[in-house]
Amino acid sequence: MHIAESQYLNLFWLMPVLCVFFWWTFRQRRRALRRFAEDHLVPSLISGISLGKQALKVILFLLFVVFVLLALVRPQWGTKLETVKRMGVDIMVVLDTSLSMETQDVVPSRLEKAKHEVKALIDILQGDRVGLVVFAGTGMVNCPLTIDQNAVKLFLDIVDTQVIPRPGTNIGEAIQLASQSFSEKERRHKVLILVTDGESLEGDPISAAEEAKKAGVLIFALGVGTGAGEPIPLRDEKGNVVGYKKDEGGSVVVSRLDEATLEKVSSITGGKYYRATTAEEELQKIYDSVSQMDKKEFQSKVYLTYVDRFQIPLGIALFFILLESLISDRKSPTAENFWLRLPRLVHTSQVE
Repeated sequence: MHIAESQYLNLFWLMPVLCVFFWWTFRQRRRALRRFAEDHLVPSLISGISLGKQALKVILFLLFVVFVLLALVRPQWGTKLETVKRMGVDIMVVLDTSLSMETQDVVPSRLEKAKHEVKALIDILQGDRVGLVVFAGTGMVNCPLTIDQNAVKLFLDIVDTQVIPRPGTNIGEAIQLASQSFSEKERRHKVLILVTDGESLEGDPISAAEEAKKAGVLIFALGVGTGAGEPIPLRDEKGNVVGYKKDEGGSVVVSRLDEATLEKVSSITGGKYYRATTAEEELQKIYDSVSQMDKKEFQSKVYLTYVDRFQIPLGIALFFILLESLISDRKSPTAENFWLRLPRLVHTSQVE
């Protein structure tokens, strides 16, 4: 036999506690009667009460508790084969790790906000395969498509603006790389979530989006940043800000969220653009759109599982509590008349 919920075995310590409680209750009742009347009057006061039936009711109640606890620990015996299927879509997250993502117009920074949004989105996805592409001046598959969503979050934890050595921002190449990470045989079940501030210094994101559409990829864009923007901080090895990025003319570069480009890229494939917000309501909207897509089967495994038998002790427990409720603690009139007639019957038999 196998116990599925062994942590509830500790509740069986309630049984000695209940036994002591009922013993104490009967003792207190007897003391109360003795305080109320003389000892020779007590039997007449309780003449209609059956102490045997009271004890039986207590025993039945204790048996009810025992079998309820047995049902709670979920005893299992016997095995059965169970097939578990996992359904979902392929989702490739494309995360911008360029230097502009260090901008702090979104607290604590665009990159940290983007990573938090991606993790929160992964948490609400159900059954989908997720992969991760990071990009700056070029792109890299940081984590291939996998059903192990915790693994994706582990890869996400170590992402920073130094993970791609080539500077710049090439959204077009990142979209192409992510599109190639999907199965070429399928025309459905493919979602690309682009998380960036939208500033593309190289490549052509519009052409890349058109190619992605031909491959059956649906793009959702998540913009991180503000339209007003802020300067891009430069940090030393300890993470301290030592200055701000400047252009060739010596002017401080102000990085701004380019929503127009992101809206166009997503609309080309039939997807949508959302701006990252503090409330993160956009994540639920993305999930709602993804959940309405046709699912495909990723895994189908056969497991050997134990068969639950909690119904048996639960049924016995219900029988005992029903029986307890039907028994009265009053003496049976038939039995009472019998004991009253017993001395007379004995006397008659002696006379004869």
